[in-house]
Amino acid sequence: MNVKKRIDELISQLKQYNYEYYTQDNPSVTDQEYDALMNELIQLETLYPDLKREDSPTMRVGDTVLDSFEKVTHDIPMMSLSNAFNKEDLYDFDKRIQKVVGKQQYTAEVKIDGLAGALQYENRKFVLAATRGNGTVGEDVTHNVKTIRSIPLTIEYPDDLEVRGEIFMSKRSFEKANKRRKETGKAPFMNPRNAASGSIRQLDSKIAAKRELDMFIYSIMAPLKHGITSHYDALMFAKKLGFHVNPLTERFDTIDEVITFVEEMTERRDTLSYDIDGVVIKVDDIRLYDDIGVTAKSPKWAIAYKFPAEEVLTQIQDIVFQVGRTGQITPVANLNPVLVQGSMVARATLHNEDYIKEKDIRQYDTVVIQKAGDIIPEVVRVVKERRTGNEEVFEMIAHCPVCNKPIERKDSEAAYFCVNPNCDAKRMNGLIHFVSRDAMNIDGLGARIIEQFYNDGLIRSIPDIYRLKDHRSELVLKEGFGQKSIEKLLESIEASKDNNLDVLLFGLGIRHVGAKVSRVLAAEFETINQLMETSEESLKDINEIGDVIAKSVVNYFSQQAHRDMIDTLQELGVNTQYRAKKQENNDRFEGKTFVLTGKLEMYTRKEAKTLIEQLGGKVTSSVSGNTDVLLAGSDAGSKLDKAENIGVKIIDEATFKAWID
Repeated sequence: MNVKKRIDELISQLKQYNYEYYTQDNPSVTDQEYDALMNELIQLETLYPDLKREDSPTMRVGDTVLDSFEKVTHDIPMMSLSNAFNKEDLYDFDKRIQKVVGKQQYTAEVKIDGLAGALQYENRKFVLAATRGNGTVGEDVTHNVKTIRSIPLTIEYPDDLEVRGEIFMSKRSFEKANKRRKETGKAPFMNPRNAASGSIRQLDSKIAAKRELDMFIYSIMAPLKHGITSHYDALMFAKKLGFHVNPLTERFDTIDEVITFVEEMTERRDTLSYDIDGVVIKVDDIRLYDDIGVTAKSPKWAIAYKFPAEEVLTQIQDIVFQVGRTGQITPVANLNPVLVQGSMVARATLHNEDYIKEKDIRQYDTVVIQKAGDIIPEVVRVVKERRTGNEEVFEMIAHCPVCNKPIERKDSEAAYFCVNPNCDAKRMNGLIHFVSRDAMNIDGLGARIIEQFYNDGLIRSIPDIYRLKDHRSELVLKEGFGQKSIEKLLESIEASKDNNLDVLLFGLGIRHVGAKVSRVLAAEFETINQLMETSEESLKDINEIGDVIAKSVVNYFSQQAHRDMIDTLQELGVNTQYRAKKQENNDRFEGKTFVLTGKLEMYTRKEAKTLIEQLGGKVTSSVSGNTDVLLAGSDAGSKLDKAENIGVKIIDEATFKAWID
């Protein structure tokens, strides 16, 4: 027997059967026949390892064990989608689209309840898989994604390609995985989504291989570069290359047809072999995406319709109070544990005193709960007809449940706050926020570790994080901390010192200052020292900054304790300056004259101007025959009209961002 020829035959057969099973949903062989061919291939490759090919289906069994996951920066951010919850939201979406680009076709596809991932191919070979992470930076999970049989290891396409999709676990695979866990005495997974997420983040790829994961592709990156102008055609192109594309994907001429599809999928969701939590609707013509634009978080040309949340009855056993990082006191209901959409729920937010009184929520009430947006459990209403007379009317507390200091409620707000700056709960939650992924992103300092270190006295303030290296001898003695994990933690802390100023500002947890406002402030003032010395009036002169934010920022930096902390952080080497993104081609705008007009959402005027100048261009205030490019935001006025009249190239913010990126 010609062994090489037989191996090639087996690989060709198995790849064809994978394609039939996953892409065409029409298998021509039984599982038994498939397994027999796979076993034969494994035996031959074991006997003749030098003949094993990189694209062999046996790569799916998993044989890689990692120490940790490497970080991956997405060239194009993996943005989240804005949500629609009813027909009116979809009609509003359609109106917004028509206002910008006229009547359009839409592609609608069911929204898989799984884990978003990106796949990259170079020279026809699969080379990288990454999780979404925070949208900008994810984790390299190539070793696990290789075990997913529906993902081709090679494609018949010469150009480099990136596709994105949802990794998930079918209901059948979920049942099999839980059966194995029960047989080995392990706790079962709560739902397929959690099972898929946990499986893809295993350091041992053999574990992931046993979980039988799958992946539906939902987009191709830079489709215009590949000659594709329709989102539906892009999906069909992916299917032709061998990717698994969801069959419940259709193109429609009107939003009414989309709504009919949404209603059908709402009825069918429980009959499918996998979990879905909604329908994604996208403008089909990809060429219009730049015109339609994006917000800071989401594309405006797509929306995710979320299915109505499942409502479940349970009983409130107790109402307790938790303290957030800003000192906000939030009442929380402890419930009789109940299963809601695949996960056990034992607590639900009650928001604030007004919410409780409006709904007349009492201790021991029977209530209806749901997951808001399928994520956060909340009490929807009270089943008053089930009251027995033993229920207790809610009374708001007068003192912080942690530090026992008086709490306050301002006239303009619904929430109460603990105003004690030394409250342990506020300080601990502030530290957890500071190290979180969306803030300073310090790996190894999760909520549990922060709480442990806080109680042990190792970390009581933000500067203490950067002094942790002085406590190596104490860390070694702690259970679960080996020398290697300690070094990785300290390396992550050290690396965070180089974060940009906007990340630091967000991490400080200044009230009303979120991630976007942090970027605005950092770009405007460039150093934290300049920001600390600014006035409310100067802040309010910035378009994105209103009275509330300006007052909060000035109040924060007026406190001597905060100013002292900033001084200490600077002494410890933490960066407090804003650095515009460095570009590889610093002269790409050389000789180009830009004019900015209208309101920008992703950049401040000053930040956009700085980026243009760093790339060799210049910015002037008026449109003329010397103007090369007009960057037009929303509510653009006479400059836009003049640019159109004299033939100046006009771009929107999304195009500008693409140029910069």
